[in-house]
Amino acid sequence: MGSPHGFEDLKVWQGARELVRSVYELTSNQRFRRDGALRDQLRRAAVSSMANIAEGFERGSKREFGRFLYMARGSAGEVRSHLYVARDLDYITQSEFDELSSLATRLSKGLFRFIQHLESSGSVT
Repeated sequence: MGSPHGFEDLKVWQGARELVRSVYELTSNQRFRRDGALRDQLRRAAVSSMANIAEGFERGSKREFGRFLYMARGSAGEVRSHLYVARDLDYITQSEFDELSSLATRLSKGLFRFIQHLESSGSVT
């Protein structure tokens, strides 16, 4: 595939979309009903990662795109941190934690590799 025509073509955006879907699915369970604040924070962090990739892409500035990719990566880390809280409070099982943490980690690593590629190619200055 050549240059992406839209943010939807980016593997990192597709990974963020998968993370959002999984987070919403997980936090729709009965256990999260007793803690709406954590549920909402977890959802916002996941959506923020996906939205930052899209917003940065649409900005039209390679420098800003890189900045937004770093913010998306930070939000993926925030998702992982909230998952620890959810696990410690027994809102999710170890298996659920492992699955979502793996998705968030994969996204974070993909964003890091993408940022490195942009920086090494001179695309982000």
